[in-house]
Amino acid sequence: MMNKNVETFIGADSTYEDAKMVIFGAPFDATTSFRPGTRFGSKAIRSDSFGIETYSPYQDLDLLDTAVFDAGDLELAFGSPEKALAQIEEMTTEILRHGKMPIMLGGEHLVSLAMARALVKQYPDLAIVHFDAHADLRDDYLGEKLSHACVMRRIWELVGDDRIFQFGIRSGDRTEFVWGKDHVQTQKFNFDHLTETVQALGNRPIYVTLDLDILDPSIFPGTGTPEAGGVTFNEILAALMHLKPLHVVAFDLNELSPVYDQSGVSTAVACKLLREMILLWAFH
Repeated sequence: MMNKNVETFIGADSTYEDAKMVIFGAPFDATTSFRPGTRFGSKAIRSDSFGIETYSPYQDLDLLDTAVFDAGDLELAFGSPEKALAQIEEMTTEILRHGKMPIMLGGEHLVSLAMARALVKQYPDLAIVHFDAHADLRDDYLGEKLSHACVMRRIWELVGDDRIFQFGIRSGDRTEFVWGKDHVQTQKFNFDHLTETVQALGNRPIYVTLDLDILDPSIFPGTGTPEAGGVTFNEILAALMHLKPLHVVAFDLNELSPVYDQSGVSTAVACKLLREMILLWAFH
């Protein structure tokens, strides 16, 4: 007897009822400022995930021992950022209502605003750990406030000062850095002071948002806005490992644009990072 063919991320074989974590895709890239294509990121991650193992030698843990459900991709309103954000927020809220951890695969980074909107309603003292090449703190981009270049500024409007902690930032308009000094904590270029940040965050609820263009384009060319001077795979993995003690309530992985890396290496990197992030918090 044949079974229905449903593509999921490797190891995400739990039922929704039994799952502790729920993966969903937000394939939206309508405000991308340079090269589009991140709408295909989540599908590529699922498809290529079967090129890696469920077992992590980094953590001595296995996805087969977790309870993760893959809900597939949302069908988003591409012509309307606000409608798309509302759909993502609704999905996140539903997952939270059932006591499960949402894991979102972008898509461009604007999708993180929708998840933050849902999270803040349940966790008013939410803090955000943000890994990225770009500050994303513009008040608007070419007159548009809903842009992936503005996503952290919009999230700041939800959470306020000293609740956003940025690492690896190496690009942005001058006004972003000037404004950011008074409102967010930004570590340029690397992960210095990450240990102190983790200690200061304590047990408060944390949303981890990872823009994959934090990686150097020599490692990760498959992204819409590549920036030279990024970190290595081992460096971002070590930084994520530092976050293991935190009370992480949701996380995302954004800005894979597989069309710009026909080798598939960028997608393989994204798959491996997703596996490690799931295993970091699946057993809390």
